[in-house]
Formats: sequence, C-alpha cells, structure tokens
Amino acid sequence: MTFRKIWPLAVVFLLLLVCMPRSSKPAFEYRKGQPWKYESFIAPFDFPILKTQEQIQEELSRSSAPAIPYYRYSADVENKNLRSASSVDLGDAESLRISLVSSLNGIYEKGVVGDDGIVTTGGEVPDLLYLQRGKRVATRPATEVYRLSDARLALLASVAGDNPGVNVDSVFRACGVYDLLTPNLEYDSQTSQLMQAESRNVVSPTQGFVSAGQLIVSEGEIVTPEIAQMLDSYCKEYENNLGYTNRPAILYWLGNGILALALMLLIFLAVQFAAPEVFTERGRYLYLLTVLTLFMLAAILVPRGTPGLIYMVPFTLCALLLKPFFSDRLIYMVYGVVLLPLLIYSESPIVVYSVFLLAGIVAIYTFRFFGKGWKQFLNALITYAVMMLLYLGFRLIDVTGGGMIRISVYLLAAAALPVAGYPLTFLFERIFNLVSSYRLSELADTSNPLLLELEKKAPGTFQHSLQVMNMADAVAREIGADIQLVRVGALYHDIGKTANPLCFVENESTVTGDATPRYHAELTPLQSAQEIVKHVTDGAEMAEKHHLPSVITDFILTHHGTSRTGYFYTKFLNDGGDPAEGDAFRYPGPRPRTREQVILMLCDSIEAASRSLKDYSQAAFDSFVEKIVEGKMSEGQLLEAEISVKDLEKVKEALKSYLSQMYHERIEYPKRKNKK
Repeated sequence: MTFRKIWPLAVVFLLLLVCMPRSSKPAFEYRKGQPWKYESFIAPFDFPILKTQEQIQEELSRSSAPAIPYYRYSADVENKNLRSASSVDLGDAESLRISLVSSLNGIYEKGVVGDDGIVTTGGEVPDLLYLQRGKRVATRPATEVYRLSDARLALLASVAGDNPGVNVDSVFRACGVYDLLTPNLEYDSQTSQLMQAESRNVVSPTQGFVSAGQLIVSEGEIVTPEIAQMLDSYCKEYENNLGYTNRPAILYWLGNGILALALMLLIFLAVQFAAPEVFTERGRYLYLLTVLTLFMLAAILVPRGTPGLIYMVPFTLCALLLKPFFSDRLIYMVYGVVLLPLLIYSESPIVVYSVFLLAGIVAIYTFRFFGKGWKQFLNALITYAVMMLLYLGFRLIDVTGGGMIRISVYLLAAAALPVAGYPLTFLFERIFNLVSSYRLSELADTSNPLLLELEKKAPGTFQHSLQVMNMADAVAREIGADIQLVRVGALYHDIGKTANPLCFVENESTVTGDATPRYHAELTPLQSAQEIVKHVTDGAEMAEKHHLPSVITDFILTHHGTSRTGYFYTKFLNDGGDPAEGDAFRYPGPRPRTREQVILMLCDSIEAASRSLKDYSQAAFDSFVEKIVEGKMSEGQLLEAEISVKDLEKVKEALKSYLSQMYHERIEYPKRKNKK
C-alpha cells in the first residue's frame, strides 16, 4: 500500500524537478521600438550599464585609449561626516538637519574629489573614472563626480532649495557645516597604473551607472536603444547576483529538489487528512495527480515565456475538473498547493496567487448552483467579477504589474476558458474509469446492455434490484447521502447472478415441496453456500469486463460484507456440521465503508427478507427492521463504516416508513350480490 501511495508522487516529483527553471530572471520582456507594457520600472538596486558589442568593437578599433584613473570610495570618511552632520549644533536652524543629512548623503553617492580635480595623464582630463565601492567596480563619467568646492555649492543649493526664507549659507558658516564635507574618493595610483598598462588591449565593458531608485522606463514609453541597453544591463546584473549563473549546478538541483519535495509532501498530507480512501482507488488517485501536475507545470512554465500571460491561465478549471469526483474539502486543500509555484515564479506573485486562490474557492462554491448547461457562463461571470475586484484592490495600493486593460482581458479569458474546458471531465472519467453524475445517469439507464442481460437471464433478480434501488433512494434522501450513486449501486449489486441465475430462488419458476429451491436439491449445504457466495466474485469480474467504475464494483463486493449465507449455514449446523467450519459459508467482503454501501447492505437484506412477512402492522415492521440492523451490527458488518449513530437511526426510521408504505393494508372489495 505504501508503494502505491509513493510511486505516483515520485513520478510527479521528477517531472517538476526537470521543468523547474535553471536560472532566475526578471519577470518581464521587452523589444526595441515597442511600448513598455508594464508599470513604470524603477531600478531596485545599483548596477553598471554594459556596453553593446558594437561600442566595444568601436573602442577596440582605436589605436590608443586615454588612461582611466582608479578611485576608491572611502566609507570611513562618509560615515564620519554623516554622523557629524547628524549631531552638529545648528542652533535655531534645527529644521535644516534632515535636508542637510539627505543632501550630504546624495553628494557622497556621486563622489567628491579635492579641488585639484581628477588626476590627469599627460594633461588630458579623462572622460571616465573607475570607481570601487566595496568589492564592486564600475565606470562613471568624470563630469558626474564633484570637486570639493562644487560639492559645497551643491550642498548649499540643495538645502536652501528645501528651506526657502532661511539664510542657509550663514548658518553653515557659523556652525562649521562646510568643514563636514571632505573628499570621499581616494586615488589609487598603483591600480591606475595597472589599468593604464592594460588599457591598450582591454576595453571597459561598462559605461555609466544606474542608481537604485532611478526611473528606467515609464509605462507605455517606447523602448529606445538607450533604454534597452539599461534593461539589458539590469537583466545581466539580476542573473549574476540573484540567479544561479555563478553558482554550482548541485545547488540549483538541491534547491529545486527541496521545493518539489515540499509540494509532494503537501499533496500527500492533504489527501491523507481529507480523503485517505483516495489512495486505495488507483484511478481516482492517478487522475488527481494528473490534474494537479498539469496546472503546477503551467504555474512554473508560463512565467518563463511571457510572464503577463500567467493571468490568462484558467487555474479555476483545475478545481472544476476535480469537482465531480472529490469532496470540496480535498479540493480546497490541493488547489491551494497547486498555486504555490506562482509565489516563486510569477510576476507580482502575491497578486497572482491571491486572485486565483479566491477565484477558485468561489468557483467551487458557486458551481453547485451554476454548474449545469448555460448556467456555467453565469459561474464564469461571477468568477471574473471576483478576480477583477481583487485585482483592482491590489491596483489601488499600487502593488500590481502590467496595464489594467491588458490584465482585465487576460482575466476574462481565464474565467471563460473553464466553460470550454469542463467537458474534459467526460474524457478523463473514461480514461481513468471514474464516476461523475453524468456517468451515473448513463449507468442508471435500464437499457444498458448489462442490465438488459440481467433482466433477460435473471428477471427475479432484476426486479429485486429495482425494489432495492427505490428503497435505497428513499433512505439516502433522509441522511443526505449520494442518491444517484446508491441507486446505481443497487442496480448492479447482484449483477453476478446472471452467471448462474437458477441458483437463486427469485429466479426459480417452481419449487419443490420443501423450502429448498430445485437447484440445490442434490447439493450439500456447503456446496450450495459456495455457489451462492460466488455471485459476488462473478459480479466483480463482470464489472471489470464491462469497465464499470471501481466505486460501483465496491457495492458488489460489500453488499453482503463478510456475513454468512444464513439459510445454508443453519441447515449445515442442523445436519450436525462443525461450527468451526463456519468461515466457509462467509462472503469474501470487504465490509461496507461508506454510508452509501451501508444503505445498500441494509436495503438488500430487508427487501429480500420482507417477502416472508405475514404481519403487515407497523409494530411488525419496526421489530423486523430493528432485528435486521441489530443482526448486522452484532456480526460486526458496520464496524468499518463511516456512518454516525444519528444517521443510522434515521436509516432505520426511513426503512420502517418505506415498508409501511410498500405493504400497507388493503381493503377487501365486497362481492356483488346476484340479483334476479
């Protein structure tokens, strides 16, 4: 049993592991000359602008290149002066402090050299500088770096602009603020010489620098070559620092393996807690994993192509495909697991996950009211309204990506596609041998070839099955059981009797003088019992041959449970048989597990035994039903059944009521007098 649970999960695990992306990349796409179709993009971190291949080739073609000075940021100078600015006594101008610290920090970000300016080579001022901050080196135009005097003027202008009406210059001079601004770029002559020696053969791959918070492109703006160059540089930096390009392959496989294993564990636990019986039903189990795998792969693969299209994937169809075959409790649990990859791989992960999670939950609930025919379009409309409302909420707090019109069209497609995709349930139920309400309707049709064969070969059994079906229908309504399922189970529960119809008394045209049917006249009680018991295994074989769903086969196997053939076992004991051989008279089972199987067992026993009733009073019916049910319980036939004591009491009351209606007292018509 453990192997049957694990091997399908292992297959899904390997499939997900292979399909998971091998590197991380930004969740957008763009083309030169095309509009930017996402929200305005602001650089989330600092990164250098990479030169294009054409620019590099042009620089290599030059015979000589000017030396580029190499400078290092001094973190000690910055931190010391910023702390001093935060604590300097500004007297009555304390309101200037915030602007002072902010402006000083911005100036230091660009870099400050002494008034002597940038170190030159051969008297020529270079166009670019090498700037090293920590372990990171990038080039920056020399014009973007401040001289000390220019930096002080810039500081004055910035603070004065934020505080009109204040004589900032006088305050700064009086408080010594200008002395807090000192150069934070230190010239590295040794590295500059090394770089100069290599500059004849090596061209810097970067030009310029993009700072965190800088606007790169606005929504709807045309992607120019310059913007594309910045975006290309961002993507490269993203992959190098946030992706896996510089990491050992084993780490990638290990990380993805852990994620895939976590998904499999969550699915396993969801099934174990919500519907453990699914593990024992091969068709349902494989169908569940197939549907879940398809939509998990969609959540993984679609963002790798065109990220915005993830809003068009009809994830609610996943829930609707499971709806006819599984409980809502299980669907809610596994649906949340299916969407988890969206939190890892999609654009705006919280938005996408939340929109489809709520849409799926609503679709599952409303489908019970709008799940048939044209009403499915109403269900789609409700789902779309829910998705758009939630997306609008995220939009209003500015955490979404993409244009509103484009996403609204995608979500409309995601809501409408389940209407077209839902008929796949008919295909899947055939492939996996499942049972939906539509399949049950087909099986309940008495013109079905298997039922026609039963009616022809065993007409008494067929009539018995019809009576049991009607009785089980009435009982199932009282406790809210699956009426359609129990009706079909009743029709097919004795299908095995077509293999040997004369073995059963209801199909005998005549009987001998004693109570024993003619077929059993020459058989011992043990032989007769074995012939009787065989109709269960014969029925299971016929069900498999005619591709009946396993849930119907379960009714065939459990309608007698592990009880004995009472008539022949009693006869065996009366003839001096050994009670130790009693197991030879038992049905193979198993015992009923579901409420529907319990209903069928009781109705089958009561319908058959009720034919021997002589007293049709209500008291007789009450005693009769109590005796049958108590007998099944004392034999342990209901020990494994998922039925409450309360429901069992309702079952008994429904059976008593049904018998009283079926065998109600009839009036005796008077004889007409013969008048001359």
